[in-house]
Amino acid sequence: MDIRETILPGIGMKYQMDTASGDRIVIVIHDDGRRELFHFSYEDYDQSISMVTLDDQEARQLAALVGGMVYKPKQLESVEMAFDDLTIEWYRIETHFSCVGKSIGELDIRQNSGASVIALMDRKHGKQVNPGPNAVLNAEATVVAVGEREQQKRFKQILMNGSG
Repeated sequence: MDIRETILPGIGMKYQMDTASGDRIVIVIHDDGRRELFHFSYEDYDQSISMVTLDDQEARQLAALVGGMVYKPKQLESVEMAFDDLTIEWYRIETHFSCVGKSIGELDIRQNSGASVIALMDRKHGKQVNPGPNAVLNAEATVVAVGEREQQKRFKQILMNGSG
């Protein structure tokens, strides 16, 4: 599977995927949170045959449906059981959050919440996959964490208040 990423200055990001069946899907994620999904037939990649616009919440719900979080195909049950109650959440760090300017280790996130930071995306410092304890949380950055629901709640409290 080939997914191409393109920065759209002043708009957001564009992702293009050519499927195994020959179709092309283009997703534009706008800076305001809207998502536009375009479907192109393999017969003509220049002409969109359908388009859907979703707000942020709708896009996340659709991702859960497509990703199998609501209905688990029988073939994938064993894989899903390994993840059981784990969830992956994206958190945008607001300027007023107490975690701003502090490192993952300084906040002792894993010990205090049980959740693990698996990615940190910051316009100034780029993307970090599996950031270490020295990674600093900056305003406007996005943190991706994995954990159970209760761990995610404690993690969010740490981001907002500086403690669980």
